[in-house]
Amino acid sequence: MQIAVLGIGLMGLPMARRLCEGGHQVQAWNRSREKAERLRPFGATVHDTPAAAVRDAEMVVCLLENGPVIEDVLFRQGAADAMRPGTLFIDMASIQPREARDHAARLAERGVQQLDAPVSGGTVGAENGTLAIMVGGKPADFERARPLFQVLGRATHVGPSGAGELAKLANQMIVGITIGAVAEALLLCAKGGADMAKVREAITGGFADSRILQLHGQRMVERDFAPRAKIAVQLKDMRNALATADEIGFDAPVTALFERLYAEAAEHGLTDLDHSGLFVELASRNGLR
Repeated sequence: MQIAVLGIGLMGLPMARRLCEGGHQVQAWNRSREKAERLRPFGATVHDTPAAAVRDAEMVVCLLENGPVIEDVLFRQGAADAMRPGTLFIDMASIQPREARDHAARLAERGVQQLDAPVSGGTVGAENGTLAIMVGGKPADFERARPLFQVLGRATHVGPSGAGELAKLANQMIVGITIGAVAEALLLCAKGGADMAKVREAITGGFADSRILQLHGQRMVERDFAPRAKIAVQLKDMRNALATADEIGFDAPVTALFERLYAEAAEHGLTDLDHSGLFVELASRNGLR
């Protein structure tokens, strides 16, 4: 297939590379062209504008930073008008559900279909093709996109337009809150004199076990906070979850608490750490390294 990929960052690069290696013709665009140029050895064509990248595409995969950036690229930089009727726009970024629904309605006026299909699994999942993909939109469009999704991971259709983004918000709420729980629990043990690494080992396999304990807990033990998903991104997602909760009249006190914690971590200069770096903020509060 002719597939355009808009946004060649931490996630966009490995996902676009997998599409190239899967035999698809990839048209790439990124605001910083040098990032897109990294795909040339894999057979991708690099474009100077998003409109040029999408012009002949059957499907357009979007991995841009946030809703306002996507709106700008689509409706101000000309990508939406450049897409042919019948093109399928697949937004795999994490944005607010209302933004996804708004973009879908405006694209439909141009004869372009949309799926919101955010992912979970980080850069490791993107590189290995094991992403969890949460998809909102029409069932027929989901079936049409299934061959593309199969290259990237496991896709599940969760409901109408916006539902994919809603599922991603649920995912990010659970991830962000659980990172905080693991960090606080391990730091409590360290403060009390226990071996934090051994505590993590001891509770692995019990009811407290989770992927967060296994992966992010190990990063905390090793003090490895190189960014896979940044605190800045986690904070954005928590704020999107709270904005959506406010729109539908839902009280989310636990998410609100952790939004404040991630915000304070960002204020203290931890923005670019991996989101497991919330550990650093909580350690600092308790006088620990």
